[in-house]
This record gives sequence, structure tokens and C-alpha cells, in this order.
Amino acid sequence: MFLPAGEKQFEFWILRRNGLPNINIAKHFGVSRQAVSRALLSMDKRIEETLLEMARANRIEVQKLDSKKGILFGRSVPFKANAIIFVSAKHGMQVWYEHEGECGSCERYRECIELLWDFAEEMQLKLQSTEDPTKIADELFEKLKESIEQAY
Repeated sequence: MFLPAGEKQFEFWILRRNGLPNINIAKHFGVSRQAVSRALLSMDKRIEETLLEMARANRIEVQKLDSKKGILFGRSVPFKANAIIFVSAKHGMQVWYEHEGECGSCERYRECIELLWDFAEEMQLKLQSTEDPTKIADELFEKLKESIEQAY
């Protein structure tokens, strides 16, 4: 299952991830709070299944999964590196491996910068300004780990 970007359930999920309470989501869409709750339970399950399938497909051992935030932390077996799989409203399902790169000479430099900054914005996280995608990723994913640990 890839992300149902146009579906109302996914919109509910994104709004909840952004901190909007179920009752406000219900009012915004003119539906009952129970309808929102049922839709979110269904979406959480779909997100979790997709994260786990991506982990299996990429041979990533799961360490921590948060379906409400759309994040899976793990370790890549073949690459022997930490990995994160995450749901971005703008970029879809993404897999990022912890690595030291030669970012300045990489043809995907701009793509990586955009992905990381967009996801930080989606997650409402402030990052230090830097030009190095590996440092941005390290900071972003450390802040995500902290926010998930604080939530539980």
C-alpha cells in the first residue's frame, strides 16, 4: 500500500500529526468525532503495515515504530547502518540510511536538502541552518527520536 494522499483518512492523519485534536478535525470536515476516530485507527494500521513492509523490503530490523507520527527507526542488515523510514505528506514514503557522504559533489544534493527541510517543517521541528544533508539528517532524526520518546 502506498500512501492514499487524496483520501480523507490520510488528511485526518496529517492533521492529527500536526497536533489538531480529533474534535477539531471533525468540525473542520463536518463529520462526527467517532468517524474521525475510526478513520484514524484505520489509517494508523495502514501506516504501520506500510512502514513494516518497507522495512522488510529494505532488510531493516525494526527498533522503534510510531504509526501516529509515521516513523520507523531501525538498522539496515546489509548496510550495517541505522535507518529511518518515514511518511512525508509532500514526498511520500521515504527511507534514509545514516551515512557520511560527499554531499557537495552529489547530483542529488538539492533533492536531499529539500526532502529533509520539508520533513522537518511537516514535523514542526526547528533545525540549525546547515548546507550538509548528512548533518541535517542527523539533527532531524535525533530530534524525532527525542519527541517520540517524550510522547511515551
